[in-house]
Amino acid sequence: MKSIIKALHDLPMLAKIILALPALDVVWVVYRLLRSLDKNNILGVVIAVLGIFVGLPWLWLVDIICIVLKGDVWWVD
Repeated sequence: MKSIIKALHDLPMLAKIILALPALDVVWVVYRLLRSLDKNNILGVVIAVLGIFVGLPWLWLVDIICIVLKGDVWWVD
């Protein structure tokens, strides 16, 4: 799990932006879930699971903005 988190975190910015596009943003939703599971963050796990069902229509835009501004997707860690 840590290797997947590190691999996604270490991607170049262009690859991160491409993965944040609407059809591919599920990668970042899974990244958030794995990150929360790795840190035993129950609130993060609950929010990530809700994000799978509720947040996908608009979360991609938040991800792109956060990647451009700070280099990583937004999360509650």
